[in-house]
Amino acid sequence: MKKQFTLRGVIIGSIGAVILTMSSMFVALKLSSLPWPIMFVALVSMFALKACGNTNINEINVTHTAMSAGAMVAGGLAFTLPGIWMLDRNAEVSPVKLLVITFGGVILGLIFTALIRKYFIVTKELPYPMGQAAAEALIVGDSGGGKAKTLFASMGLAAVFTALRDGTQVTGGTALFPAAVFSKKLGGYGASVGIWFSPMLIAVGYLIGPLALGVWFLGACIGDLGVVVGGQIVGLWNLETAANIKSSLGIGLMVGTGVGILVKGILPKAKEIFGPMFSKKSLGDAIVPMRWAPILMILAAFLFTFAADMGIVASIITILGVWLATAMSAQCVGQSGINPMEIFGIIVLIAAKAVSSIGQTEAFFVAAIVAVACGLVGDVMNDFKAGYLLQSDPKAQWYAEMVGSLLGAAVSVGVLYVILRAYGPEAFGSEMFPAAQAGAVAAMVGGISHVPAFVVGLVLAFILYLVNFPVMTLGLGVYLPFYMSATAFIGGALKFIVDRWLPKAEENGTGTVIASGVLGGEAIVGVVIALIVAVQIL
Repeated sequence: MKKQFTLRGVIIGSIGAVILTMSSMFVALKLSSLPWPIMFVALVSMFALKACGNTNINEINVTHTAMSAGAMVAGGLAFTLPGIWMLDRNAEVSPVKLLVITFGGVILGLIFTALIRKYFIVTKELPYPMGQAAAEALIVGDSGGGKAKTLFASMGLAAVFTALRDGTQVTGGTALFPAAVFSKKLGGYGASVGIWFSPMLIAVGYLIGPLALGVWFLGACIGDLGVVVGGQIVGLWNLETAANIKSSLGIGLMVGTGVGILVKGILPKAKEIFGPMFSKKSLGDAIVPMRWAPILMILAAFLFTFAADMGIVASIITILGVWLATAMSAQCVGQSGINPMEIFGIIVLIAAKAVSSIGQTEAFFVAAIVAVACGLVGDVMNDFKAGYLLQSDPKAQWYAEMVGSLLGAAVSVGVLYVILRAYGPEAFGSEMFPAAQAGAVAAMVGGISHVPAFVVGLVLAFILYLVNFPVMTLGLGVYLPFYMSATAFIGGALKFIVDRWLPKAEENGTGTVIASGVLGGEAIVGVVIALIVAVQIL
């Protein structure tokens, strides 16, 4: 561990974490999206440590774990809390409360990453395409040779394409080509049927494979072509009802999957996974000794109850909800490379409102705590996947995660508060900071929009998960816009073609190297654009 978790690595990782956390907050608010930082930080860490000399691939891996941890913490806040001011421009939220809920979410995320890493990374061996790509980039970049040329050539092409597609976010000019194309005919029914020109999403589809992507695309067909378009054509409902059914069914499928994960996977192994919190004899499945975890969870419940005014019932529901939601996040990211953290926040928010008299602002606190924890878990599980492939010490990675995430928590709260004071609450939900995800959370504060569809999705997903059907990707397909699912499906289809007719390309790893490069090219340019946009706003 000494050669992996190093002082210089902590310093480099901390500096990177501050920069990335600041830019991530601005971009999540401004563009309503947040690129995965892992490819960018992996290469930055490699170049920085190689410049220092006498490094190794595991020190690089541990350093980039610290560097990326704060980005998704910022995303968890940006995707939830601005909804407070969208609903009430005069709402007052103290910095102390912001710090309590953010650090609380981070602490819970740290606890659950330590406990569930082995189950999802080692036992279930989920693909985690982003983690795979980062590991491949580090291995190939470190060894050089023909594969390195292939990797960086594909990375460069994807980077140029992405810069041409998204460069207008920086220059303000006219885009050379649209980011997506849609069917005007089906768009008349309110369906986003089309293709998104995203090399990264195609690469994600390739790395995940045709089976999971086929199910994902099936969900998209059910949601957009079936519920939205088909339901209106035959006169079953109007567009508003169709949209409510689609979103509620998708959320229900994801919640049902989460319940299935707990019932089938985690509860039978509860002693191994959660035993380390109560035993000093063995680490069990945990990365580090965890006897301190129950104390911190009790402290978090106390702070949520009294410092954040959430009440004891809502605070307990939030902590239990994080347990469910982080398992869902780990499964979702592992299978699809997508982490809908605000959706997990909405799910627990609705549960808290159903069993307590929690106020409107405090309901957003629940969503923020869950989203922060899920954002952190989703990001770091990718890092753990890369570390597993590179044979890094998971304990060293966890300590790096702790440094980066706690630092990111402080920075993200500071940046959010500065934006609030500088631009005023009216900036949220406007052209300046659209914060679309936070708007979705605000819309759901009143509850599930179509309860029958939600219940059907929940029950169906639970049953399907028990028979080993990849239902999480089905739920994603139903919930997400059709164009995202269709683009990812192209990658899955390419994987099928390569496996069937070009087996040598996969046997020697060429297909995976190209996919990793393509994924990295768009991810890196996305982070660079994020940094530039953040500087321009400042």
